[in-house]
Amino acid sequence: MQALSITNNDMYHRNIVRFGRLCVRITESQAQKNRQKVVARASKLFRESGFDGISVNDLMKAAGFTHGGFYNHFESKSALACEALDYAFRQMDGVREQMPSLEEFVTSYLSEEARKAPGATCPAAALAGEVARQPDSIKRVFAEGVERMILSIAGSLPETSTREEAVDLVCRMVGALVLARALPASSNLGRELLSTATERCRKTVMTSNGLRRGGRSSRRQS
Repeated sequence: MQALSITNNDMYHRNIVRFGRLCVRITESQAQKNRQKVVARASKLFRESGFDGISVNDLMKAAGFTHGGFYNHFESKSALACEALDYAFRQMDGVREQMPSLEEFVTSYLSEEARKAPGATCPAAALAGEVARQPDSIKRVFAEGVERMILSIAGSLPETSTREEAVDLVCRMVGALVLARALPASSNLGRELLSTATERCRKTVMTSNGLRRGGRSSRRQS
């Protein structure tokens, strides 16, 4: 009877160990989902309010968690800011990829809808001024996001176009959206900035495409 009791105890402990390991795996999976939820929420809120415009407590509350759980996922608010900024830029990467043409992307980027929705649109326009006052770790993420934007737009221009043309388009688009958002929603100037930038940027794209169709030689080859 004693031997049987020991055997049963051993089986019980082995089952507890197996059950514990299963719990750990489930917990890690859920923890990763929770982390991504915080990053996604912070991505939106940072674009709306700035990095310093919202506290860790408010971020966690908005994501549905308590303040105490923050440091289980992130070393600091700056670490979260890096991930949230990267998340925002990658959202925009996806938006550009889904656009049928560069002209349509320009129109969407400089629309009144985009002006009114900083939390759901380009982080370059929403956070450029904020990033200038942040640590280099955040600036590097910002630089990588802007670089991908330039490369994406350059890839949508004819092969005869130069990188400078893509940089110029990005500067005009981001600058116009930043300025328009800095004005009252009722401002006619804000609408003028967007409409003018849209027209000029679209004209640049159309002219570039026209040159490609006309068979002009590449500047790089001249």
